[in-house]
Amino acid sequence: MPLVHLVIALALVQFFFFLFAVGRARGTYKVVAPATTGNEVFERYFRVQMNTLELLVMFVPSILMFAQYFGSYFAAALGTIYLIGRLVYFTSYVKEPKSRSVGYGLSVGPILVMIAGAIVGAIRAAVLTL
Repeated sequence: MPLVHLVIALALVQFFFFLFAVGRARGTYKVVAPATTGNEVFERYFRVQMNTLELLVMFVPSILMFAQYFGSYFAAALGTIYLIGRLVYFTSYVKEPKSRSVGYGLSVGPILVMIAGAIVGAIRAAVLTL
């Protein structure tokens, strides 16, 4: 499980990076807190941060459950794809929001696989204990 924990920690560090990027963009584009609108480029940074937060709620439990049933190496590999996807999403969305699809797919795909795997693994484990 250390690799899974490392991937989760990296996801949290990545989220902090996005958080700081939003703060920097807030200053650069003069969007005074608590406003979340007012400059299109700032709004892109903010949406990346919020979208990442929305996905983290699913990512963290799904990687832990998936690792329980299918192994930490496989879970960590899927988690690494998620991390790459978030980075691609960040860079593409800030540059041109219409180009975010690849990054979004690389982020959501692994989560969907891990959720499905967690469900299958839990059902299999439950049936074996009957």
